[in-house]
Amino acid sequence: MIRRRFIVLIGAALAGCAGPRRPAPAGSGVQAPQAWRTPTNAGTSTLRLDWWKSFGDATLNALVDEAMSHNDDIALAAVNVEEARAQLAYAQAQRMPNVQFGADGGRERNVNPGFGVPEEQAAGEALIQASYDLDLFGRLKASSAAARASLLATEDARQTVRLGVAATVATSYFTLLSLDAQLAIVRQTLQVRRDELHIEQHRFDAGYSTALDLTRAQAEVESTVQRLPGLELGMARAEDSLSLLLGRVPGAVARPRRFEQLTLPEIPVALPSVVLRSRPDIAAAEARLAATDHTLDAARAAFLPDIRLSAMGGFVGSTLVDASPVSVWSIGGSILAPLLDAGRLRSQEDVATARRDEAAFAYRKTVMQAFREVEDNLAATAKYREQYESLSRTRDILQRAFSLASSRYREGYATYLDQLDAQRNLLSAELSLVQSRQDRFDAAVSLIQALGGGWAPDTQRQAARDG
Repeated sequence: MIRRRFIVLIGAALAGCAGPRRPAPAGSGVQAPQAWRTPTNAGTSTLRLDWWKSFGDATLNALVDEAMSHNDDIALAAVNVEEARAQLAYAQAQRMPNVQFGADGGRERNVNPGFGVPEEQAAGEALIQASYDLDLFGRLKASSAAARASLLATEDARQTVRLGVAATVATSYFTLLSLDAQLAIVRQTLQVRRDELHIEQHRFDAGYSTALDLTRAQAEVESTVQRLPGLELGMARAEDSLSLLLGRVPGAVARPRRFEQLTLPEIPVALPSVVLRSRPDIAAAEARLAATDHTLDAARAAFLPDIRLSAMGGFVGSTLVDASPVSVWSIGGSILAPLLDAGRLRSQEDVATARRDEAAFAYRKTVMQAFREVEDNLAATAKYREQYESLSRTRDILQRAFSLASSRYREGYATYLDQLDAQRNLLSAELSLVQSRQDRFDAAVSLIQALGGGWAPDTQRQAARDG
């Protein structure tokens, strides 16, 4: 009892040297808003973890599944998880007894012994040594807790990478479908203008058209041809980028469906307080904050005594000893406490405190960034829908205008320039409509990603907890 009190008194004295534990900075807290600025369809439904299947495209489903299995960034994230799991196992092993076995032996000859008679002997020993750190003040426990939190953060980071890869695959696929649609429109327009050029050539040869109209028709054909290389180059680059995401060498990507066959899904939007628990990057930032907090505890525990128990037992033998082998054993303990370290422990505590504060502000930044991303994409989905509806009406109007201008031109009531203007406006509206459709799909994917992509911490982190 006296010895225990003595140890406690020493620990209390050394703990006083550490000083009070500094709290997290006051400005690192964050308050979730009550609702989003943009009206939403918030309800009881939630996002699916395989959210890309809600677009109803089998090709997209296959591409995302392939990326989940072969993407290099996902593979690197998985390796990071295994490294963090190994570090946790090492930290936990530090709290367990350490048992070692040792043996040595040999034969020696002493030609100048004490009594003038040469001696030769064979000697050896076999020992088992055990040591155990009592960890009375929780240094190893805090280190183990920090390693576990780091494992959870790494697992959440892997889920963030997986979500990002799936979102990028989806937007890359929609870009390809958009380019296909734009390319089809330009090629169709090119065919129409070539037919018109053929007609203008016959009219000019027959004297019913002017050279100005003929050159205008020729120029329109060439201006349409000039659009093709840019679209084809963009398509090749998009295919190469998507191939890289899939873990393939650059090449073509099959896509049997057309862009207009896809439909946008309804996206359930959770409240801001729910989003805080639905994004893996926020969970990772929170886990990193917890890890730095435990590391700070370990740094403060280093000011306190380190108490270890040790034991040894075995046999020692020699051919010169009649009673060989002889059993030997020992048991004891040690107490190591810092006295003068020139500020090393204090500096380590200051470093741990600064890293904890840095993690606290990083967590706040991640949360605020998440709120901004949701707000931006909620606004984007709403405004892009309005834009698409207006462009659809504009395209229909310009389609009728082109039909009227063509009829009036064939009947001689309008000039060829009127028809060209109507056709140019229609082409621009059709291309803008396709681009607006792509913007809507991209905004939907970005909104799903901002909401966490259906990630659920209770299920997705279970493997990391079990590890």
